[in-house]
Amino acid sequence: MISQSSIQNVLDAARVEEVIGDFIQLKKSGSNYKGLSPFTDERTPSFMVSPVKQIWKDFSSGKGGNAISFIMEHEHFSYPEAIKYLAKKYNIEIEETEQSDEQKQAASERESMYLVNAFAQEFFINQMMKTDEGRSVGLSYFKERGFNQESIETFKLGYSPEAWQALTDKAVSKGYKLEFLEKTGLSIVKDDKKFDRFRGRVIFPIHSLTGRVLGFGGRILTQDKKAAKYLNSPESEIYHKSKVLYGLYQAKSEIAKANNCFLVEGYTDVIQFHQSGIKNVVSSSGTALTEQQIRLIQRLTPNITVLFDGDEAGIRASLRGIDMILEQGMQVKVCTFPEGEDPDSFAKAHDQEDIETYLQEQSKDFIRYKAQLLNAAAQNDPSQKAEVTRDIINSIAKIPDLIQQELYVKTCADIMQVSEEVLFSTLAQIKSKQEKEARKNSNYRPQQKDMEVVSQPSVSEKKVNQQEELERIIISLLLRYGNQKTEFVDYLLKENEEGELELASEKNEEIVFHKIYMELQEDEIEFTNSKFKTIYELICKHYSNQQAIDLKILSAQTDQEINTEISSALLDNENHNLHRWEDKNIFIRPKEEIDPKEVTQTILNLRRLLIQKKIEELSQSIKDNTQESHVEVLTETKEYKKLEMLISDKIGRVM
Repeated sequence: MISQSSIQNVLDAARVEEVIGDFIQLKKSGSNYKGLSPFTDERTPSFMVSPVKQIWKDFSSGKGGNAISFIMEHEHFSYPEAIKYLAKKYNIEIEETEQSDEQKQAASERESMYLVNAFAQEFFINQMMKTDEGRSVGLSYFKERGFNQESIETFKLGYSPEAWQALTDKAVSKGYKLEFLEKTGLSIVKDDKKFDRFRGRVIFPIHSLTGRVLGFGGRILTQDKKAAKYLNSPESEIYHKSKVLYGLYQAKSEIAKANNCFLVEGYTDVIQFHQSGIKNVVSSSGTALTEQQIRLIQRLTPNITVLFDGDEAGIRASLRGIDMILEQGMQVKVCTFPEGEDPDSFAKAHDQEDIETYLQEQSKDFIRYKAQLLNAAAQNDPSQKAEVTRDIINSIAKIPDLIQQELYVKTCADIMQVSEEVLFSTLAQIKSKQEKEARKNSNYRPQQKDMEVVSQPSVSEKKVNQQEELERIIISLLLRYGNQKTEFVDYLLKENEEGELELASEKNEEIVFHKIYMELQEDEIEFTNSKFKTIYELICKHYSNQQAIDLKILSAQTDQEINTEISSALLDNENHNLHRWEDKNIFIRPKEEIDPKEVTQTILNLRRLLIQKKIEELSQSIKDNTQESHVEVLTETKEYKKLEMLISDKIGRVM
């Protein structure tokens, strides 16, 4: 168990914008930050972070909370794991009691696999740095590749000895189960035999965005033609190669800072670039680029530069994969190195300034680069040139931005010396074909044209629990303005000279919390939503003991579901900032100060709703003949309807 004081130290130190900024590119939006949701495949930002309130809200998935809840949601960590991650980030020492055997046994299978991988990483490092075989074989190989000690430590490089089951035996002797060694792919078990998958190889650990070891890559050092040169961990519960980029953990901050990501092919390319001072670089680890990998980069930056070696045949084969990057709406550039060079060798032979200059001067827009490369290959062959042109237009059709499409068509027309009209016609044909194919997919949504009005479902089509929504507003008001004092216009039920009921207004200055609390107590109103009820009780407890709500303390006392509701209550009113309504001449009143009418109308609305429910109950009792005197019931119903009419008049509702 982690001590409460350690948890509080983490909560005090953690800045939600810093924690989330390690995973998502955040842009300033008023007093808040916005970015792309890491939980859905969106292209327009619906993720908001409030540095003032130290909470976040994802409007596309509905998730929200504080820094701890983000790490739990994003990395699938347990609460203690999230605390430990943040403690490590902020250099906070954790006080923890020893786990019992039962607690260790209760650890999840995923966690067991992470623990096995973490042990293996340390084993490989120790084997390379502290054994004669490791130093003479593994360490000398990395030194020959030009890697210094800092790079070796940064990327946690290691060595697996030639012995058949050195890792397996050591892990089992330390209490790790063979079951999880096999599931992670570290050990291969056949019949009664077991042996190490990576024996006799130098090791490249593959990390998650938070630095956890997902799997390993191993390079053989002997000339054994039967063995694969590179070997990766097999797919497992925690390692999916299509969803991982090598070096992203080490590069994430630099990618966001530089607002650009360099994409290379291999492990050594990443390490050599990083060592040379170019740290915003990742690798797809020799596999074809996937949509999931592209989205990992897209969370940090919309710009990507693909680095190719001088092999022209390899470049052409890789061009097709870049179309997927265009489909995600990203800006793509391409940079090739001189013939015979690759990113690894080029970085080894040049200093940081030379590399940065070369990348800046040689990086070309992808569409322009592709057009020039294929046009040169087609030379003067008309049929080949037509095929090349169609290939380029196919790439342009992948781009979601219509303005970009038009500009690229004009560029292509200039390079290929084909009329723009023909190219636009070809583009229209390709897009029409794409839409026909896409319609076969039930989730298809046609590309929206400029200024096209998209009909929204009417309010009547959505079933809304009115009482829950009013309860949500009350929680939001208490969290945002509970400690503020303001002047309210109260409505009191009185008889006029004719003996009829009417609502008389009266002005009073009150603290918002006292006002809402007393109104709810007076009418004996209880929350119907259990989560809102829990939050309300916590708020009452806070205001009873202190002057203002401390969101850090409040969030520490609640679970993830309650945290999500709190962030929704505080940030839902900021949703307009994500869509930049002010740019469309739609201006929203700032929410920094309380509007007394909002409190009064919310309470009146809640009263009117409860009166409506009472009238329905009385009407139903007459239908069911459960009342002895229908006359009394009708009289009571009539009085309630009068009261409903009075309240509706005050809140501006037509009955």
